[in-house]
Amino acid sequence: MNIHPLSKRNGITLTLVGGMALIAGIILFLQNKDNFAIGLVFFSVGMIVTILGAAKQLEPNTTLTLNGEGLRYFHRRGEVWLDWSNIQRIDIPNVHHNGQWITLPYVGLKVKSINAVLDVISPRLATGLLTEQRPLLMTASAQDEDIATLETYLGAEFTPLEVNNERYRGVLAMFGHRSLMLNKYLGYHLFIPFDSLDREGEAFVQLLKEYRTKV
Repeated sequence: MNIHPLSKRNGITLTLVGGMALIAGIILFLQNKDNFAIGLVFFSVGMIVTILGAAKQLEPNTTLTLNGEGLRYFHRRGEVWLDWSNIQRIDIPNVHHNGQWITLPYVGLKVKSINAVLDVISPRLATGLLTEQRPLLMTASAQDEDIATLETYLGAEFTPLEVNNERYRGVLAMFGHRSLMLNKYLGYHLFIPFDSLDREGEAFVQLLKEYRTKV
């Protein structure tokens, strides 16, 4: 089964709207100096929307494939495979903040062995995911009242990682440390953003659980 993200469908629309706003801004610049401020607004907004639209179009047409053995996650920087047998828990993560529970816009995957992920993920994809995980990193940091402990843990990302008698260095070690830290504070090692899905988060979680139970 292939999953085609709903967000991909907005890429062409955003690009067209952004392009029209850019043209409108240029026309306003050229028509009259009194229209400079309005033209600048159109041009700036058009530039941002065009970049967003172009970025969406660069995303893979298929973000996930599911079969009886596992799932494959596709990213513009690469892909990674997960066996159902290595997935311990699938759900939508929630965090406690200012006295209330907040649902994060991700599907969380808790794995039994992070080694199986580190052994197949490419350094290029690991780097991309580390960058995109900054919001999750900030959310995780808010869960620990002891800032000094968290700072020490984050500092460890730049050191080699040894898990189950396997040693990792460089970007793979950083990604491994990050995954273990996110699991400690958020309850999951890996996260699939909602904008990569073709349905509501809860419906997708149920779909993954149905596939996993068939193993």
